[in-house]
Amino acid sequence: QAQVVESGGGLVQPGGSLRLSCAASGSTFNINVMGWYRQAPGKQRELVAAISSGFSTDYADSVKGRFTISRDNAKNTVYLQMNSLKPEDTAVYYCNGPSSWYEIRRADFGSWGQGTQVTVSS
Repeated sequence: QAQVVESGGGLVQPGGSLRLSCAASGSTFNINVMGWYRQAPGKQRELVAAISSGFSTDYADSVKGRFTISRDNAKNTVYLQMNSLKPEDTAVYYCNGPSSWYEIRRADFGSWGQGTQVTVSS
């Protein structure tokens, strides 16, 4: 598990877009899966999207067709492009990894970054 720093959140109107970035440290970044998660007030943290080192991706049903995860292995950075944002996307967004698909889906990590707040509101 790398140290991660998330950025790019903010306040956006419904229908708008944001691009989140996650800078990760660690030598295993290029060979493992990274995930984006979110946690809304009063709700459990959920996996939003994940991407392998070979660029295979997986998305939560609620964001399919609207969010796109990508990575730049040379920069140890993962991105989350969020389009057509809805009020229900409001949450603190976190990234974590690198790890296996199994661990990414379990989200049972010992530490998390500070996250970045995304607020979708008119």
